[in-house]
Amino acid sequence: MTLTKADIANVISSQVGYTRKHSLRVVDSLFELIKDSLENGEDVLISGFGKFSVKEKRERRGRNPQTGEPITLSSRKIVTFKYSGKLRHFVNGDSSRALHGTAPS
Repeated sequence: MTLTKADIANVISSQVGYTRKHSLRVVDSLFELIKDSLENGEDVLISGFGKFSVKEKRERRGRNPQTGEPITLSSRKIVTFKYSGKLRHFVNGDSSRALHGTAPS
């Protein structure tokens, strides 16, 4: 199952009491803020979740997969995500470490 933007808005609506339309605007605003920050070269750090960053990929040589001909791939920017230790513990089923900040043994 995939969690969608609409699903997030529905949870906000039911837990906070906003209308579904208002909840969807909140989610859209959050995503716009994240996109704008990344576009401006700023990292986005969400405590207990992870950090989004923009990295530069240099120009490099490659090959056309159909012809095998050498080509130059231009430089570009990519978005990376580094998850937090708390998120890793939750995903691995060790929520007690995530909640209490206990270091792994």
